[in-house]
Amino acid sequence: MHFPEAGGPLAYVFILIAAIFEGEIVFVGASLLVSEGRLDPLGVLVSGAFGAAVGDQFYFYALRGRLHRWLDRFPTWARRRDLIVDRVRDHASAMILACRFLPGLRVAIPAACAYAEVAPLRFTALSLISSLAWAAAVMSFIVWLGPTSLAELGLRAWWTPLVPATLVVLFSWWLSRRQREKEHLPA
Repeated sequence: MHFPEAGGPLAYVFILIAAIFEGEIVFVGASLLVSEGRLDPLGVLVSGAFGAAVGDQFYFYALRGRLHRWLDRFPTWARRRDLIVDRVRDHASAMILACRFLPGLRVAIPAACAYAEVAPLRFTALSLISSLAWAAAVMSFIVWLGPTSLAELGLRAWWTPLVPATLVVLFSWWLSRRQREKEHLPA
């Protein structure tokens, strides 16, 4: 993975834009560069968190109002609509806060919140909090917690940040794969 001018301002713009479209891979790579001292931790944290929040909010704002007309054409959906909307409204805060940590549901949760007419200010605020928590958790695990834990086991090599980074990527892939499998199961 090649970041533009590692340490320069373009690297942080790259992280921000990449986090809008895809969260883990680029952010994990940026966190590895933080562990090597090539990128600023605060710059990576802010760029990744803001990009992730923009990505989630894109679907929420793009689908507000438009989703109703489209989904109401489907009789099965129309029959279940009120139950689904009530459930989403009852659990909106938890869903929004969990959204960043559930790769397989990153479009579904903002779409459900848009359909349930969750207040825009509420969605935006909670999405920003979730994205910041996600970025801080991933970066902390890759840069500090993982390598420190391995050092406690006697492993102090240059590659120790790669172990937690690989675990984050594999776990994210597994979560999104499991969600896709659930969506394709017969009802």
